[in-house]
Amino acid sequence: MKKILIIGGGAMGSAFSIPCLDNNNNVTITEPHSELFIKKLSSRDKFHPSLKINLPKKLKYRQFSENLLKENFDLIVIALSLSGIDFIGKELKKLKIKTPILVLTKGLKYEKKNKRVLTISEQLNRNSGKMNISVLKGPCLAKELARKNQTSVIIANKNIKVAKWIGQQISTKYYLIEYSKDIIGIEVCSAIKNIYSMIIGSGQSLNTSSSLFHRSLLEMKYLTKYFGGKESTTLGLAGVGDLYVSVAGGRNSKMGTYLGKGYTFKTAKKKFMPNDTVEGEQLVREIAPFVLKKINKKKIPLMINFINAILKNKEGRTLLDSTTNLDIDYADFIKDPIATMENIYDFIDKPFEESIKIKMEFYIKNHKKHKHGKHDYELKDYGLTEEIIEDRIASKWQIN
Repeated sequence: MKKILIIGGGAMGSAFSIPCLDNNNNVTITEPHSELFIKKLSSRDKFHPSLKINLPKKLKYRQFSENLLKENFDLIVIALSLSGIDFIGKELKKLKIKTPILVLTKGLKYEKKNKRVLTISEQLNRNSGKMNISVLKGPCLAKELARKNQTSVIIANKNIKVAKWIGQQISTKYYLIEYSKDIIGIEVCSAIKNIYSMIIGSGQSLNTSSSLFHRSLLEMKYLTKYFGGKESTTLGLAGVGDLYVSVAGGRNSKMGTYLGKGYTFKTAKKKFMPNDTVEGEQLVREIAPFVLKKINKKKIPLMINFINAILKNKEGRTLLDSTTNLDIDYADFIKDPIATMENIYDFIDKPFEESIKIKMEFYIKNHKKHKHGKHDYELKDYGLTEEIIEDRIASKWQIN
């Protein structure tokens, strides 16, 4: 029997307590921020509002404090949201905690000062020095784990013996553990799959979604290797395994469906998912400054197109178009036709030679706008109204 402290009373942290308890551990859970979870976890019945179950009576709730962190636990589990990682990192650093750490949180952090993307374990070590950090990822829906549905996950630590020691403390007949040394690859895969599940969800047919799945996996392999992980990790539980679960039953894929129907993110969020956290969108905004400036756009066209759709709040069509079609904004073309043409040549992987630029400059100089007079058009001249146009657009983009 080991003493385990779980920091984070959300769905995953609370669900994770169940296999820990079934393995005869002494488990304590604490929640630093959410008043709702504090109230529910400290109640007699321990009914969890997200999991919709009563947590085991053996689970102990303790108020979060420095004194709690100082106690002699065998394992500390971090199950906070991404926004809580800086907070807990500073707390652990202040107390010089040497207890083994297991991180359930998924995500990446853009460090503006050094212009680099950090994994959760890197972020914690930056704040806390060199701690003994393992990460646990994989295809695991909290509600299914809480109901003891068979689940497979993977624990990563550069010291595989530590990962296996943790696995021995938490594995059960329904909670199966694999192991890896590739911490970076495991963390990168588990984070970016939220973006790609939205992309795959945007497919409006099985054929389209299958093609998007294939292309997403290729981009995930490239990005995993780019950030220092192993390509093979993409084909494991933290990669294709977690991607499948997210596509089949996650919030990100659900949002992707609305984007594929032609809604902008803001409209879809407000209309259909006002109370849901969409991790893929949050990650896009977090890492976009790095991705758009540092990574070869030709290697990740789906990711680039999706980032632009979110940041510019564009209508979401099938993202498969990003590999075969290039959208040109008419206003951009009028404002800077040469830059637009350079973009087109880059998209088709052709050199934009100086001779082409000179010819364009000559043409623009000698073909001024409105040289032969200005043309004014009105819808009524063609038997159209705004209502007719809106109806036709709605039909094209399947907006109801």
